[in-house]
Amino acid sequence: MALDWIIGGVVVTLRRSARARRMTLRVGRSDGRVTLTVPQGMADAQARAFADGHAGWIARQVAAVPPPRTVRVGGTLPVAGREVPVIAGGGRSARWTGAVVSVPDDDRAGPRVATLLRRMARDRLVEAAGRHAVALGRTHGRVTLRDARSRWGSCSGRGDLMFSWRLILAPPEVLDYVAAHEVGHLAHMDHSPRFWACVERLMPDYAPRRAWLRRHGAALHAIDFG
Repeated sequence: MALDWIIGGVVVTLRRSARARRMTLRVGRSDGRVTLTVPQGMADAQARAFADGHAGWIARQVAAVPPPRTVRVGGTLPVAGREVPVIAGGGRSARWTGAVVSVPDDDRAGPRVATLLRRMARDRLVEAAGRHAVALGRTHGRVTLRDARSRWGSCSGRGDLMFSWRLILAPPEVLDYVAAHEVGHLAHMDHSPRFWACVERLMPDYAPRRAWLRRHGAALHAIDFG
């Protein structure tokens, strides 16, 4: 059963887990929700003391969470790293003209735009993954897209690749880096020096692209499509 505390003006939710071996504080990157996970048998007082001792850290992390942005007609939206207008359009679906996103102006505008972006993301990620796999001399499996919050991509032991469709919001070179990163796991299923050497071979200038995602990734998750 979850328990909520107010610590420094911030709601902290206590959760017990039979799998937890230590106390862990997490702050949601897109919503700023704070969760303290503790081992099943830990006393409330011990958990509360831990949270109180990290009140300053909690406040700083929550303050750093980007404010939410709602997709709507009349607003703007990052597409391939560029802020573009969202305008009213005809038909029943959202369209990308290369300069603007047009969508019917109703309560389904956000989900329609998300559908458009998923389609664009799939096209670009499939192309990028295929290109990097050829360069590596490997073959990847199925490509799936999700709205993952904890990771931008993953590679399974069978070579299947998963990507966050929100990568379409980032600059193209950032999307390309994530594709190269996950394809690199086809050769090395870890983050060893050999793996990073493989990524560097596919993309010698990967470091600034990785840094961009660390700095701005939370803002992409804060965009609300309804």
